[in-house]
Amino acid sequence: MTRDIFAPPRPISPAVDPDLWITHLFSARAAAEGGVVRRKARDVERVVGWERFRQELRRRGFRAVVNGGQVVVFCNAEPVRLLD
Repeated sequence: MTRDIFAPPRPISPAVDPDLWITHLFSARAAAEGGVVRRKARDVERVVGWERFRQELRRRGFRAVVNGGQVVVFCNAEPVRLLD
């Protein structure tokens, strides 16, 4: 059974601080250079939750897509086009 990625978040693991996780994600060299970063969707859900993650994307003007259990974040304000 597949879990809906936009369902309410599961409890956060006490071992991972959400603020540090966000800082680490967006401090990556690729993010700083306007590239892309990728994380497991389950980690986004488990550590920070989808609503917080979306807030961080909006605050930075970034876009993201979810596919195959992965979240790909485009760390720039450019439009995202899907190629068929």
